[in-house]
Amino acid sequence: MQPSNGRLAGTLAVLFAINFLNFYDRTVLGAVGEPIKKEWNLSDAQLASLTTAFVLLYAAVGLPLGHWADTGRRRVVLAVGVVVWTVFTGLSGLATSFAMLFVFRLGVGVGEASCAPAANSLIGDLFPPERRARALSIFMLGLPLGLAACYLVSGLVARNVGWREAFYVAAAPGLVLALLALWLPEPARGATETHRPTGRPTGSAILAILRIPTMWWIIASGAILNLNLYALSSFLTSYLMRFHHLDIDLANRFNAAIAGLGALGLLLGGWLADLVVGKRTAGRLELAAVAMLVAAPFLWLALEQPAGSPWTFTALLLPGTVLLYVYYSTVYATIQDVVEPARRGTAMAVYFFVFYLFTALGLYGFGWLSDQLKDAALAAGATADAAKATGLRGAFFSVPVLTLALAFVLWAGSWAVPRDHARLQERLRRDAGVVE
Repeated sequence: MQPSNGRLAGTLAVLFAINFLNFYDRTVLGAVGEPIKKEWNLSDAQLASLTTAFVLLYAAVGLPLGHWADTGRRRVVLAVGVVVWTVFTGLSGLATSFAMLFVFRLGVGVGEASCAPAANSLIGDLFPPERRARALSIFMLGLPLGLAACYLVSGLVARNVGWREAFYVAAAPGLVLALLALWLPEPARGATETHRPTGRPTGSAILAILRIPTMWWIIASGAILNLNLYALSSFLTSYLMRFHHLDIDLANRFNAAIAGLGALGLLLGGWLADLVVGKRTAGRLELAAVAMLVAAPFLWLALEQPAGSPWTFTALLLPGTVLLYVYYSTVYATIQDVVEPARRGTAMAVYFFVFYLFTALGLYGFGWLSDQLKDAALAAGATADAAKATGLRGAFFSVPVLTLALAFVLWAGSWAVPRDHARLQERLRRDAGVVE
């Protein structure tokens, strides 16, 4: 029996709140990275490695957590994950060295890896295909709004109290949300499908997912998109401080506006994705590809703005960021369109595993590139502060280039969707015993 509309709305609200905290807590490091860098005299590569550590462990533990989400109680998976990442977020404020903070960020990654597989699997079994992208877009609002809130609050706390206290504030709501997670319903796998499967699939879930051509294109797209967004979340505050000469609080306010208004892309993407999928099975990925193609020039033009012009920079970066967020509501819904219900948690874990490995290496490379360009600027006679700004700006030009590549990957992936979707529907009909 499916939950009532009121219970569905409450469930989606709790899942949004968990995802909000998920992205808030992982973003604190980006919001307060500059004072940490100065206190321990870190390079940009070392600062990036703190997020790299988080990402690598997130990827590794995501696979068993995805399997747990497909076989166990998803509300328990979520509750345990929230407790773990909350504890380690709080401990991050107690770190007295780079090594300690590195270890605590690993713990945050373990906990947060539970969120996407369990939540996406739940949403797929609570909302039918024609409403799924909109439901996922509301859940994924936690990403831009969590980032925006983190930048606002963490910047204010760091300026007036200290960077350690920003981690304590981030950890505060965790235990309450863990208790709320235990209230969530636990629908049967495939409960909202037209042909509900009667048994569990056999064989390796990971191999079955990797046999779906669409998933390869989606995984590749995730690697590119998330490298871009992690570079922005990890270094945009630093960029606004170094290149546009803002203090940490004001830089985070600009960053919050950029991230928070990304919610428009999620909502627009969710609405359009459900609209186009009724007409074209591949419409969701085609929509994402067009959004990335339009985003790339905005991102490039933003970086072309001269030093000390944060308002023009933000005005151009904002539409590019809004279009980047169209990705989540379109692509995550497409995963549900081609993967059978009992394997959706594992599908999300595989997706996260592969693209996070790429993101981890790419993000460290981003920091390394910033350091190399800084050293080149120093050798050319720039001051230390100017060289740091020049290095980071040069590294950021990789973002629009990768966004253009992302558009082509998504368009190529859209060609595989119709066949993979038809295969899934045939398999669901066969499992349900439907004879045509």
